[in-house]
Amino acid sequence: MTQAPTVLHFSGHQYLRHRLVLGILSGKPVRIDKIRSDDKNPGLRDYEISLLRLLERMTNGTVIEISVTGTAVLLKPGVIAGGNVVHDCPLTRSVGYFLEPIVMLAPFAKKPLQLTLRGITTDENDLSVDIIRTVTLPHLQLFGVSEGLELRIKKRGSPPLGGGEVQFLCPIVKQVKTLNFVDPGKIKRIRGISHAVRVNPQFSNRMIEASRSVLNRYIPDIYLYSDVYKGEESGKSPGYALSLLAESTTGAMHCSEAMSKPGVPPEDIAMVASRALLAEIRRGGCVDRQHQVLVLLMMILGSEDVGRCRMGEPTVRTIQFLRDVKEAFGTAFKIVPADPADANSTDLLYSCYGVGYVNANRSLA
Repeated sequence: MTQAPTVLHFSGHQYLRHRLVLGILSGKPVRIDKIRSDDKNPGLRDYEISLLRLLERMTNGTVIEISVTGTAVLLKPGVIAGGNVVHDCPLTRSVGYFLEPIVMLAPFAKKPLQLTLRGITTDENDLSVDIIRTVTLPHLQLFGVSEGLELRIKKRGSPPLGGGEVQFLCPIVKQVKTLNFVDPGKIKRIRGISHAVRVNPQFSNRMIEASRSVLNRYIPDIYLYSDVYKGEESGKSPGYALSLLAESTTGAMHCSEAMSKPGVPPEDIAMVASRALLAEIRRGGCVDRQHQVLVLLMMILGSEDVGRCRMGEPTVRTIQFLRDVKEAFGTAFKIVPADPADANSTDLLYSCYGVGYVNANRSLA
């Protein structure tokens, strides 16, 4: 008999997603306890249970045990199956909450994944589907996951009632490439998508005008696209949002977005998004803050070679991820200032030795 693998033990409800992902990829069972144990409404929330259900559906042989009170969960990972999966997300979190962990797992599935998610497509807490389509997926392409990788936005869904639908297609790879991305380059163009559903279509144009008024001072190559959805495709609730992304000469990307709030004019939403983009660019590096975890995870899973990437300072979530990854894969990062000579630069150089993770689930064609 092979001995039981060591159980990864964590506590607290934060960072649940990346901990489950690490467990499934490393093949080690994950036990998470003290989930909101001091809260007046203790235990897992509906969206967290929904995520567990989705992971169970996407994998084969995964056993998930939730305690009676819901404050502890044990996940024994199976193989990542992929294939055709349809999932209805609860209206408490947007589709982005579910897509983020799936994007990390999908390239290592047995069959290419075709995932349909229904629910809210854009909200305040998570990455919107536009950002995932235009920024997250290109980050995956840096690691050689590209042929047939796409996210289709079939319907928009604004909070509170949702009604959106997206389809995520992801190919499988045998192994991810080693990343060597240390030159952030200069920003060469800014692209954006504004959408307005179940409100005056003019709102979309007003956001574009306001955003241009800020960004035109810096760079002439700005193309903001107004995405129009009519009738059934525009979901059940009114809402509008603006997603922006800046691309550099070397392919580094920085993104920001802002979502409609009751009683706030579209111009103000556009200002928030434009200023957030400029702030993100100022932070520098080759990868923006929201995608640090994805890039660092893929670097660790890379072939047995040293991967390097230049990024800004790690976020709280990234720091915790680096600790958790050390427990799961036993790999630590070497982090040094990218520009020791420049006192003003906060960029850091992250380097690690890949574990040479090979997709053993993949069915041999």
